[in-house]
Amino acid sequence: MTRIEALGVVIRDARTRRSISQEKLAAFAKLHRNALGRIERSEVALNLNTLWLIADAMGVTASELVQEAEILAATDEQASSA
Repeated sequence: MTRIEALGVVIRDARTRRSISQEKLAAFAKLHRNALGRIERSEVALNLNTLWLIADAMGVTASELVQEAEILAATDEQASSA
């Protein structure tokens, strides 16, 4: 799993843990729901501004999301090479 893929997973997981729908998070972050869906599915790489908007809308820091994605990607890579 790439770091971009991991970031999409982390964003989706953070959103669902908070019981926020894609529609609500997208509205809070001032994004179109389809754009958020594409980010969560790792179809597009998001820029820093978008990452900050999403993080702020969920009440977390962008660095928390990135750190979780780094850990997930590294864990997946280790599992794949084992």
